[in-house]
Amino acid sequence: MITSYKFLLAIVFMFSLSFPTQSASAADQFWVYVGTYTRGSDSQGIYQLRMDAETGKLTHVKTTKNVDNPSFLAIHPNQKTLFAVNEIGDFEGQKAGAVSSFSIDAKTGELKFLNQQSSKGAAPCHLVVDATGNYVLVANYSGGNICSLPIRKNGKLKQSASFVQHTGSSVNPARQKAPHAHSINLDQQNQHAIVADLGIDQLLVYQFDSENGSLKPNSNPGIKLPPGAGPRHFAFHPTGKWGYVINELNRTITAMDYDSKNGSFQEIQTISTVPAGTPAKGNSTAEVQVHPSGKFLYGSNRGPNTLAMYRIDEQTGKLTSLGFQPTGGAIPRNFKIDPSGKFLLAANQETNNIVVFKINPKTGVLEETGHEIQVPKPVCIKFLPVPSTP
Repeated sequence: MITSYKFLLAIVFMFSLSFPTQSASAADQFWVYVGTYTRGSDSQGIYQLRMDAETGKLTHVKTTKNVDNPSFLAIHPNQKTLFAVNEIGDFEGQKAGAVSSFSIDAKTGELKFLNQQSSKGAAPCHLVVDATGNYVLVANYSGGNICSLPIRKNGKLKQSASFVQHTGSSVNPARQKAPHAHSINLDQQNQHAIVADLGIDQLLVYQFDSENGSLKPNSNPGIKLPPGAGPRHFAFHPTGKWGYVINELNRTITAMDYDSKNGSFQEIQTISTVPAGTPAKGNSTAEVQVHPSGKFLYGSNRGPNTLAMYRIDEQTGKLTSLGFQPTGGAIPRNFKIDPSGKFLLAANQETNNIVVFKINPKTGVLEETGHEIQVPKPVCIKFLPVPSTP
């Protein structure tokens, strides 16, 4: 009979076989996958780039074509599959979008289409893979709802396992007549899903069951933001103690304490993403990211076309402004920090370019590298280490 200790070792060994052992931060090069808008643009699909981890230089490798509006991407924990939302509202005759699955070639990074499933709501704009690799969770913007899609062992998607419709509205007549689920994230315990809904000014919390994919309202349902705030994207601190939501409509970031036991938030600070006196008309935020070190936070401003930089207090989680860095283009829809924490890549949607900045490890301030690359209508950036050759 196998002892519990030996059984544990066996499980650890099997886990090590299933997931890559190469450290992402130690990689010499990264594959960079870029989600784009293909409708009404010159984009042909998902763009695969290669980034030199030492210099930050980007080169185009391949384009996975004939993918409809693959705006946001997510990579499976085993690094063998990539998922892309199809941000549309007319999938198979229904008012819904879709999620597409692609296998990732272990050597070349090339994507190969596997299958596609309905997202159960129109205009899916954000997705995440849970820690077990069993489910994709999706936020549908126009639908104002969320769903979970089971993942087969071969990377293909099954039909939705769980679906939740949001209700309500808020004060902005142009943007908040109905719910708009804009992002979905999971906590480090893989037990709570956090959904930023721009249309109803709420950060909603759901209990997530990785065994069956169910999404159920949490006993602590979330946190309400000020009327007209428009919560858009969310990021956890690496410690899991704090969460940060960037509010698109009032151009702020709200910092919160997080209790992982019951999935509850407590607001500790709200800080502007733009200098005092910046006009509201034509300006909005987009992405928020915490540096892997946990020392710094960044948020993107569309209109001013800047990245707001902050230092994170290691005791309280509160933010102190470090200034604003122009993104080198227009409408920075998204940006991403590479796994080593050395570079930040800013995706400028309207000027069709991705600009590379170096992150000062001591100050957190962004520094120009001179590296950029043209990509039509870039929306989302994801990294994957390039396997080292023998």
